[in-house]
Amino acid sequence: VPPEKPVNITCWSKNMKDLTCKWAPGTEGETFLHTNYTLKYKLRWYGRDNTCQEYHTAGPYSCHIPKDLALFTPYEIWVEASNRLGVAVSDVVMLDILDVVTTDPPSDVHVSRVGDLEDQLSVRWSSPPALKDFLFQAKYQIQYRVEDSSEWKVVDDVGNQTSCRLAGLRPGTVYFVQVRCNPFGIYGSKKAGIWSDWSNPTAASTPRSERAAGSCDPKGGEQNTTLRRELKQFFGWVKKHAYGCSNLGIKLYDQWRVWLQKSHKTRNQVGKEP
Repeated sequence: VPPEKPVNITCWSKNMKDLTCKWAPGTEGETFLHTNYTLKYKLRWYGRDNTCQEYHTAGPYSCHIPKDLALFTPYEIWVEASNRLGVAVSDVVMLDILDVVTTDPPSDVHVSRVGDLEDQLSVRWSSPPALKDFLFQAKYQIQYRVEDSSEWKVVDDVGNQTSCRLAGLRPGTVYFVQVRCNPFGIYGSKKAGIWSDWSNPTAASTPRSERAAGSCDPKGGEQNTTLRRELKQFFGWVKKHAYGCSNLGIKLYDQWRVWLQKSHKTRNQVGKEP
C-alpha cells in the first residue's frame, strides 16, 4: 500500500547553528514496501526548498542539518514519505531556531553535606558551556532519590541560580542527584527553550543521626517538654549570639542547629560515663 503521512515532527538546536528533527512514520508504521523519508525545509516567506542530508542521527526517523541556518526568520519544515505506490507528505511545522534551543546537561555537578546538618545536602553546578558566548538565561530543575528507590522527587523552583540546598532529607542516607537546564531569553526570544537531558547522577550521603540504634522515641508529653526546652534554648542562643538582628536568616538557623546537635552529642556522651 502507499505510505502513510509522517506525524509528530519535533526539532531542536544545540548551538543555534544546527537543527535536528525527528518524526514518526504514521499510525500503522511502515508498509511492507520499502519507504524512503526525506526531510525538507525552507524560509517561510522566501527561498527555495532545501533537503536534509544527514539521516538517522537521533534515531531511525531523524535528520540533522549541521549549518547554514538563519536566525530571526521562521522556517517551514516537513517530511515526505515515498515508495513504489505513492507519496505522503506530513503537515508543515513552522519554527524559529531561537525558540527550539536546548543545551547539554549542566556540568560539574557537586553534592556535599551542609556542615553537621543531618537532613540537608548542598548541590552546585556549572552552566552548560555550549551557549557561553550567547546572551541567554537559564532555568534549572533538580531531581533526587534515595539509593534504594527508583522514585525521583523533582525541585521545580530553582530558577536561574547554579546552586540549591535540599532539605527534609533522611539522616544517614545516600542520595542520587541530577540537574537539567532550559535556556530562554536568547537574543530576546520570549519562548522557553527545550529541557536538556539530565546530568549523570551524583551521589552523596547525609550525616547519621546521633540517636543510638534501637532507642525509643520519647512519648508525646516528653516531646512537648523537649520542644519547649529547645525553643527556650534557641531564643536564649539568639539573644546571646545575634543581639540587634532584625530578622533571622537561614544561616543563623543552621548555626543554631549545629550548636544544638553538638550540645545533644555532649549530653549523650556525659550520660554514658559511669
